[in-house]
Amino acid sequence: MQVIGITGGVGAGKSAILEYLEQNYRVKNLIADKIARMLMEPGSECYRKLLKFLPVEVYNEDESINRSALSAALFSSDDLRARVNEVMHPAVKEYILGQITEQERMGILDYVIIEAALLIEENYGEICDELWYVRTSEEIRKKRLMRSRGYSEEQVESMFRSQLSDSEYRKHCQVVIENNGTREETFYQVAQAIKEKGELNKMEQQLEGVPLVFGLDIGTRNVVGTVGYKDEDDFYVIAQYMREHETRSMLDGQIHDIGRVGRTIDKVKLALESQIHMPLTEVCIAAAGRVLKTVTTTVEYGFQEEVVVTGEDVHTLDLLGIEKAQQILNENNDTNFKFYCVGYSVVKYYLNGDIFSNLEGHKAEVVSADIIVTFLPEDVVDGLYTAVGRAGLKVASLTLEPIAAINVAIPETFRMLNIALVDVGAGTSDISVTRDGSIIAYGMIPCAGDEITELLVQHYLVDFKTAEHIKLSSSTEKEIEYQDIMMIKHTITAEEVWDLIEPLVFSLTEDIAAKIKELNGGETVNATFIVGGGGKVHGFVEHLASELELPLERVALRGEEVLQEIHFEQEEIRKDPLLVTPIGICISYYDQKNNFLFVRFNGERIKLYDNNKLTIVDAALRAGFPNEQLFPRRGKEINFYVNGKKRIVRGEPGESAVVRVNGRVTSINATLEANSDIVIEPSTVGAAAACRLEELEEYGRVVITFEVNGRMITCPKFAEVNGSLEPPYYEIQENDWVEMRSFYTVAQIMEFMDVEIDLDSEILVNNKPADLDTQVYENFSLEWEVITYRTPLEEIEGVYRQPQEELPAEESPEAATGLVAADSPDTGRQENEGAGQPEEAAKVSGTRKAAGTERAASARVTQAGDAATEETAKTAETGKADGKTGYSGLERVARRSQSTDAAPSPAGDHESSHAAGIAGQETGDVPAPAEALNTAVPEAEESQPEGQEAASSQPEGTPEPVIKESQQKGVRRQEKETEPQRERSGESKPADGAQEPQQAEPAGAKEGTTAASKRKLKLSQTEEKQDITQEELEEKFLQSQQTTESDIRPTIRKKVEEKPKAKPETPSLQVIVNNAAVTLRGKASYVFVDVFDAISFDLNAGKGRAIVTKLNGEIPSYTAPLKYGDVVEIYWED
Repeated sequence: MQVIGITGGVGAGKSAILEYLEQNYRVKNLIADKIARMLMEPGSECYRKLLKFLPVEVYNEDESINRSALSAALFSSDDLRARVNEVMHPAVKEYILGQITEQERMGILDYVIIEAALLIEENYGEICDELWYVRTSEEIRKKRLMRSRGYSEEQVESMFRSQLSDSEYRKHCQVVIENNGTREETFYQVAQAIKEKGELNKMEQQLEGVPLVFGLDIGTRNVVGTVGYKDEDDFYVIAQYMREHETRSMLDGQIHDIGRVGRTIDKVKLALESQIHMPLTEVCIAAAGRVLKTVTTTVEYGFQEEVVVTGEDVHTLDLLGIEKAQQILNENNDTNFKFYCVGYSVVKYYLNGDIFSNLEGHKAEVVSADIIVTFLPEDVVDGLYTAVGRAGLKVASLTLEPIAAINVAIPETFRMLNIALVDVGAGTSDISVTRDGSIIAYGMIPCAGDEITELLVQHYLVDFKTAEHIKLSSSTEKEIEYQDIMMIKHTITAEEVWDLIEPLVFSLTEDIAAKIKELNGGETVNATFIVGGGGKVHGFVEHLASELELPLERVALRGEEVLQEIHFEQEEIRKDPLLVTPIGICISYYDQKNNFLFVRFNGERIKLYDNNKLTIVDAALRAGFPNEQLFPRRGKEINFYVNGKKRIVRGEPGESAVVRVNGRVTSINATLEANSDIVIEPSTVGAAAACRLEELEEYGRVVITFEVNGRMITCPKFAEVNGSLEPPYYEIQENDWVEMRSFYTVAQIMEFMDVEIDLDSEILVNNKPADLDTQVYENFSLEWEVITYRTPLEEIEGVYRQPQEELPAEESPEAATGLVAADSPDTGRQENEGAGQPEEAAKVSGTRKAAGTERAASARVTQAGDAATEETAKTAETGKADGKTGYSGLERVARRSQSTDAAPSPAGDHESSHAAGIAGQETGDVPAPAEALNTAVPEAEESQPEGQEAASSQPEGTPEPVIKESQQKGVRRQEKETEPQRERSGESKPADGAQEPQQAEPAGAKEGTTAASKRKLKLSQTEEKQDITQEELEEKFLQSQQTTESDIRPTIRKKVEEKPKAKPETPSLQVIVNNAAVTLRGKASYVFVDVFDAISFDLNAGKGRAIVTKLNGEIPSYTAPLKYGDVVEIYWED
């Protein structure tokens, strides 16, 4: 059952047509106006809704609605009409849908007819199979309405203005019924429309499930479209339409005006769609052109062992032959054209060296084939594709015109004979030759019927269309009438035309015969068949037979006799040589063994065998797109060794390739569709691998903790890289050899803490005697006697480079203490730093600077321990900025560990340091580590007892001391210090809180003091008051630098963060890949393609094979998500 909607203007006569349909066919009429009247009866839901806003004038005395009054009110008020329609139309439509459902369930009727004035406006086309427009002139409609309904002329005009225009009705309706004549004429149109629908229904039932083929023969003179289907060996044509080009938009088989050809194709398509009542989206086409190239080659394909040959194996063999022919043509191409394969034919198949007509199903180790491949310039093919695309069509298959023609004109049973087929068209003459059961050659010459037509144009002074008429009529008529461009009419005889064109026909047949002999190895053929309109010219057959030296009966036009298996549904179509190629194009769709599809990849057209499994990846591989550019590429990896075992750290993954198909971004796994325009932007390379020592699993904790003199000291963990100690932040390089170090030697701890110990005293490790080479592991205890701390010598420069006059007035020594201190710059900020500081913090701050001051001038008068705090801090920072000797304890550990073991310092050095410690004690404070230890590296830290107050009240900008051990040890040393020791150092114990008097360096210093002690600047008070020039200062500093480098040789100069932030952990995922467990790391989630980054799989080892990928036994997409325990298989197809 089908649903037909009938609409038209008011008074168009729709009611009479509905009555005719109801009387003569099995239909049910659903008239919207009657349904609305029923739904507006008093008591109905619609009635109650209308009652709220309809004027009282439209109601009868019994409260029913007066239809005439309502109609007049509606057509006079747009607002009222809109409100009524809002209530009634949904209710009417709902009722109609219910009736359609009921009739479909019953299955009795053939049609349901819906009549509504607003059929289009209310979108009834969505539920109707077809819309009919009943058209009647306004004059007739006006008379009908005024006579039958009593409307005034003004009312009628108002009604007309409120309805759609004639053009709008035609736009939306498929059938137009003209109702301006008699009733019989109108009913005849209705009957014809129903008949066509009945035939169409019959056709649709007959074609149900049968795919139709649409073929286009785009010739130089006209375009012939054919729609049909194949049933066993017969081909059925259900629709055919031919249309000439508007102008000479094609020459010699090649498109010159794409726009005009596209419009002609579109008109042919629309005409065929109206015949078959269904849309056409794909088309088969054939190419021709004056520059045809053919390559004959032999190709062989071997198997690893004897196998049964499948159809896909045969297709692969054909494809290899095409690729080989393409390579041969490219190597020998001496033109500027880029050639494109448009078709091929297999001459012979070989099974293990023996000739076979069909390889499929046989067992073989080697198969081979002799193959002819045809090529045309790419611009010829591009022109065809573009013109077809202008008509909204996609190319389903492409072949060569002589291949299409021979599929119809010369059956395979005839191909044992040496036969030539000539398709004489308007622009080209296509030639093919058969022998020994195969097509052995193809050829083409750029001469055909248009040359004859052009001669007639010039001779008779007519346009091209008139000349074409003269040429065709001369073969069927004795006399021809025509009118020239001067509007003069003429009558000529056919013989006159024959005499005029005979020299040209002779020349054309001579060229064709020469080409046939060339293709046949220099010999004539046994017979020649002629198809195409050009061969129907008078004298063509006779002249060609003469040139080929064949009896006339062996050269013949082929038309009806070769179309025996072709059936036309349209009775008016006559079987003719003109139809051979159009039919052949359709049949080639079924017969072509190269079920290829065509796509454009990054601007280049490519051809792929369609196995219904093609994806974008296949197109990329066919186009030679590098495999590695399809998937994300990791950055350069690092190969190194950890404790003798090889380790690899992979680079970061790059961005995936961006795939666009017809302008839309899609997956590389997307199904490949014919005629797609594919653009792939290559994937990118990720960042190179980077790995620091602290990121290694073997590294564990980045620190080691020892107990030194009862306090926990935390030191950074080191690893040995290529024989040198490196800190946690060291970035591993290619082929580095890493040995993990989980211990410090006693000497290294001493260097790290920047302390001088009493080597005469006993060193205990875990309460056992030890020396400087003893290895101290995690949580080991270490006991030793601390003498003092070393201080970098560059503090001397800092002391002398800050003249007193640069100090602010309020920070001068006199302002701070009221004491006269010569020209000492170290006494300027005791008030600012000392005030408000806790006692212990003040001691640490002052002591930390004392050693530097003592080295600069041991004879100078000093203030209390906190008097030099701020100035010496500046001095230490200046030394760091110079980058010369301002190294941290961490750096000294690394430098001194360049050798296998750290060598102990000479005794003299300890004594020198001891002297420096005395200078610090003279202030009443305990010694502290050098300020140089305050770098960005992880410092040694001592855990403090609970509740101990920290030193935190230093001025802003002053680096905080990270090693707090000195506070505790200093106190401990003060408690242990004896009176004889004080006497030996020339010191008397001061009263609490009293300031120490300024003293010179003791005269009785120990003999054998270190080089550092000897390098002290011995300045008297008189010398201190003298100005020291910059040159003298630099000279003194360089002298001290030269001797210092032997003691302090840091290797690590790079600052690192105090507390390096570990990279946030990312979840890992374990899957099974080819029966082995693989852990994926580095991402928040994982997809299938990530597996390639975690395994070693060479994508360049395919050698023509396809990659087989499976996820839990199923073929996945490359973006399929992975779960824990998924089973993955990746291997090359056999």
